[in-house]
Amino acid sequence: MRTVFVFPGGERAETVASLDRHLPEQRDPWTLDGNLYIDIDDEQTGYLFSDWDPEDVAILEAAVGHHPTWAVQIDISGRIDGTAEVHRMIALLLEHGGVATDDYTPTLGPCRKSCLER
Repeated sequence: MRTVFVFPGGERAETVASLDRHLPEQRDPWTLDGNLYIDIDDEQTGYLFSDWDPEDVAILEAAVGHHPTWAVQIDISGRIDGTAEVHRMIALLLEHGGVATDDYTPTLGPCRKSCLER
């Protein structure tokens, strides 16, 4: 399974409301077609940045303009390529700006290579 981290430009509550609208009657995690598992992770109560290199966090901070304390984590099932599904979900989540990153999707790439910004 691979993971994409999305750091939306809006407030956390707005992101939760958007996920609830587009993926109704589910949460913890939200799922898309049984292939994407979507949850919110944070530094205070979760594991966000726990296995990130400090350099990668610094690059993310530069891309976002501040130190984000939460992110949408999208886990992609190994049963599918997932590129189209991930891009569709990222477009929804970054509707009001932000960045997304992972280590596998060439058009996303780790932030040290490039962040997808909107």
